[in-house]
Amino acid sequence: MNKKKCAVVGAGFIGAAHVEALRRLGSVEVVALCDAQDAEEKAAQLGIDRAYSDYRAMMDELRLDAVHICTPNCTHYEIVKCAIEHGINFVCEKPFTTTIEQARELAAMAERNGVRGAVNFHSRMYPMVRELREMISAGELGEIFTVHGEYVQDWLLYETDYSWRLEGSQVGSTRAVADIGSHWLDMAEFVTGLRIRRVMAQFRTVYPVRKKPAAKVETFSTADVGQYTHIPVDTEDAAVVLLEFGNGAIGSLVVSQVFAGKKNTCAIKVAGSRSAASWDSEDLNNLSIGYRDRANAVLAKDPALLHQGAAETVSYPSGHIEGFPDAFKQNFKQFYASLAGDGGYDYATIQDGLREMELCQAIFDSARSGRWVTLTEETTI
Repeated sequence: MNKKKCAVVGAGFIGAAHVEALRRLGSVEVVALCDAQDAEEKAAQLGIDRAYSDYRAMMDELRLDAVHICTPNCTHYEIVKCAIEHGINFVCEKPFTTTIEQARELAAMAERNGVRGAVNFHSRMYPMVRELREMISAGELGEIFTVHGEYVQDWLLYETDYSWRLEGSQVGSTRAVADIGSHWLDMAEFVTGLRIRRVMAQFRTVYPVRKKPAAKVETFSTADVGQYTHIPVDTEDAAVVLLEFGNGAIGSLVVSQVFAGKKNTCAIKVAGSRSAASWDSEDLNNLSIGYRDRANAVLAKDPALLHQGAAETVSYPSGHIEGFPDAFKQNFKQFYASLAGDGGYDYATIQDGLREMELCQAIFDSARSGRWVTLTEETTI
């Protein structure tokens, strides 16, 4: 069996998650790791033979089928561009870039060079998210009236909580919306098949100045140190967004990284003329279905009970939970199958990454202006 060869750039929390998921595929070999700091030590910890501190040198030296980009937002553009110039396919963490102009340039470059790319909106690959999509596509919910939900966390609740994500120079014009809200926005359009047409947003920055610990702090972790540097914060801690979809449906989204008690909750509720359905990442193997004239139901993940499109993302029998690492695995499984031209796929493509940049920019423009911002006249995806 000729395994696909890939490399991972960035060895933080997400980079390690990529490595683990790739190895579970069995058809892909992670041949190199690149990180700007302590690359050899990190590669050894992950059991990867080759280590690089310069991604350009790595792409020059190795023949790779794909590269996985798991670095801060501000670096995505240059690394993706380098991959495309080398003719290397790529999987990029979200958001795709920090500006729409960068995303458009990369999308055009990839098309010219015949390079396939994906943006890791892995929420598409949870079995019950896929089931919700199949149900809506089959008309089981009827005409869609409303779509609302949230993506909330608490890891930046305190003034002393710090991450590079707090700095606009590292992430672009938005933080919470681009970092986690983009997952929800992609999922909402994916499951409903509807485009978001207009947005109205309000941002809140709870701490205009934060205390940055002298010691390095990893994502989702805290530091107990006595020395801090005061840094200004120019990105939002929380956002509320009103939505209007192409078919006239309305909705709302709450995004927060300062919501006490919620570690990583992504939830969506879709209401139609026949029934409604809701999914919550903290109960991710169940889909709640609501009716007007009969008992409500909870559909548990069971490949024998799901539509085919959803059943294809199930790896384990009913009663066996499939979560975050499994969604990564399913996403990468589809991506590498597409490189071989095997069957259809619905992972988030370069164009989907561009779409999310357009949505995030529209939301930022709305929050800044206090007005509705219109995106597109397209009704369906």
